[in-house]
Amino acid sequence: MELGRLEYLQALVTEFQVTDSTEAKEQVLANLANFAYDPSNYEYLRQLQVLDLFLDMLTEENETLVEFAMGGLCNLCLDKTNKEYILEASGVEPIINCLSSSNEETVVSAVTTLMFLTTPQSRTQTTAPPVVQCMLRFSLSANTRLSNLASIFLQDYCSPLQVEEAKNLSRHTAVGIPLPKD
Repeated sequence: MELGRLEYLQALVTEFQVTDSTEAKEQVLANLANFAYDPSNYEYLRQLQVLDLFLDMLTEENETLVEFAMGGLCNLCLDKTNKEYILEASGVEPIINCLSSSNEETVVSAVTTLMFLTTPQSRTQTTAPPVVQCMLRFSLSANTRLSNLASIFLQDYCSPLQVEEAKNLSRHTAVGIPLPKD
């Protein structure tokens, strides 16, 4: 049974790599992101380098591929080994870049992933001033899911000083990360 699972996941990865169909790539990536939800698949997904695949897809122009890759990373990063891998693979920056997506699901997954990736060692990256400024903006969003998630991020992952400094920076700039479309 377990060998069958690995073979099935390998078939998905192979299909993703060989197909020229955008629709097929989207479907396969969605399936891999769903399999990333189950901890019994973590070792197989690491073995098949699916974390790298997800990280690579974060810079694609196709918003659907980015959405599914971000969702897959969000599902995987609760695991300590996966978290360390993402951090060591310089995954925080492309995840932060996903905060500017116009796709709500991508943004929600990116915020959640940053929460899961925050450690004493990664905190300077995951709560950098531009991220905190972005969370302040998101906390004011009419989108309840996004505003609640951003408020939790600010409360649980940022110091009061970081929030205050970001508020002060926000008063001096008109540039910001756009809110996702509803």
